[in-house]
Amino acid sequence: MEQIIFPRSPRETMAGWVYLPRFVDKVRLHLAGKLAKDYQDNFTKGFDGSWCKAAGVTPEQFIEVVKGTVTDGQVADWVSKNVKSTAAQKTEFNNFVLNRGRDADDARQRLQMRLKEAGLDHRKDIETFVDFIDADEKRI
Repeated sequence: MEQIIFPRSPRETMAGWVYLPRFVDKVRLHLAGKLAKDYQDNFTKGFDGSWCKAAGVTPEQFIEVVKGTVTDGQVADWVSKNVKSTAAQKTEFNNFVLNRGRDADDARQRLQMRLKEAGLDHRKDIETFVDFIDADEKRI
């Protein structure tokens, strides 16, 4: 049975970006051949891809950045120096991630489907995909 190493919570921040530490973890796990199967199909898509788009980098560029670093501080330094997003763009991305699932009908429906699939549809405290991820990975 595969031992799943969960990436950090999407609520964590790096260089002012929510979700970024999670994406860094996923890249590191991918590079080490330890990214769990459940994460592979959506790797660099979903919130990963949304971050890349908001930051103005390709997934391939960011994977190379993480590959060439050892610490989170090095990644944060690279992001601070090379990502030219405005404070408003960063805030918009952060709000998007933290509120996804309560922001649009299609997202609410997809969240309800994912909750049911995971056997978490009884949890009324799960209102967003971030809540779902944290519950699914046993953080809440």
